Amino acid sequence: MPINEALAASPDLVGRRSSRPPPPLPLTLITGFLGAGKTTLLNGLLRDPRLADTLVVINEFGEIGLDHLLVERSGDGMLLMNSGCLCCSIRGDLITTLEDALRRRDNGRIAPFERVVIETTGLADPAPILHTIMTHPYLMLRFRLDGVVTLVDAVNGAATLDAHEEAVKQAAVADRIVLTKTDLSGACDQNGLRRRLADLNPGAGVFDAAKGEATAAVLLDCGLYDPNRKSLDVRRWLNAEAFAANAHHDHHHNHGHAASGNDHGHDHAANQSDVNRHDERIRAFCLRRQPPIDPAAFNIFLELLRAAHGPGLLRVKGVIALADDPLRPVVIHGVQHVFHPPVRLEAWPDEDQDTRIVFILRDMSPDFVERLWNACSGAPGIDDADGAALAASPLTPSRRGLLA
Repeated sequence: MPINEALAASPDLVGRRSSRPPPPLPLTLITGFLGAGKTTLLNGLLRDPRLADTLVVINEFGEIGLDHLLVERSGDGMLLMNSGCLCCSIRGDLITTLEDALRRRDNGRIAPFERVVIETTGLADPAPILHTIMTHPYLMLRFRLDGVVTLVDAVNGAATLDAHEEAVKQAAVADRIVLTKTDLSGACDQNGLRRRLADLNPGAGVFDAAKGEATAAVLLDCGLYDPNRKSLDVRRWLNAEAFAANAHHDHHHNHGHAASGNDHGHDHAANQSDVNRHDERIRAFCLRRQPPIDPAAFNIFLELLRAAHGPGLLRVKGVIALADDPLRPVVIHGVQHVFHPPVRLEAWPDEDQDTRIVFILRDMSPDFVERLWNACSGAPGIDDADGAALAASPLTPSRRGLLA
């Protein structure tokens, strides 16, 4: 859908129009690999008064759900889904579960919950779950993604990231990362893991559960919407400064590959072949451009990016200056090939009126994204013509011809 049409059809996140449904409810996704401590964290969060009116949806892989037996909560506020993994066939069940919960809430048959927390199985790829919330017409109106909280086991975290691509994706899409079991691991191992997570996802805050840092106050309300000011807090949500601070690191070469040193403190006895690590495929960077871009050109940029590398766009957030109305920027949010309808702001969130888009990419060079932007926006290239800028891309000849 062209961006202008998408803007016209997009939901009002602030809920200012009386003809619209009530303001959407915040939804938090808690994920993390097996044994990371999701149930322990959830138990602690549910004791906080901030979560008193929270509906909890727990997913346990297998025929018999076990996690719900360990969660200190019962009654209407707990829904157990044990028919499979949330990232697979159960997506339909998730839609049914959330729709039914909303129906019962609206009809007064259950307590009027004001927040939803979904705990996934440790095997889950979070992307399909996020797609469900971001694209289903009704759920998109009634819920807003508040954030993704990913737990990482400080004892086994490095080995888990090495062995399981799902664990890398869980960390890459997170808004907040919680380190667990730090009281059982050494400081050197933790420092190396923290640096590794910062390379994967510079914009995610990291909190130590053993030190009491993983509280509801820091894990909730981390999305685009600021409930205290009842407005959109783009700068906090985008956190582009963290990506800029991380830009001096070359993610591919700064993992202690040289024989003379181990800059990141990784245990190379355990990781004998860093080049095989799943996070070596990940790049995180911020694209910053000053001139406003034509809406049609921006639409072409997104469409070509999704067509060429949709699965590799692990997460994309941005505030865009469009030439048709440069004083009212547009906010975009995407997970792989799926993008939430863009939201037009009434004004820039700060004095900086540059376009800023943060990317977490898999198997894609930031240079390709920048060249594609330059080709679509008509920005002058350096040494290369716009057509040559795309020559090394994996676009098929027919798709490349769209830019001719």
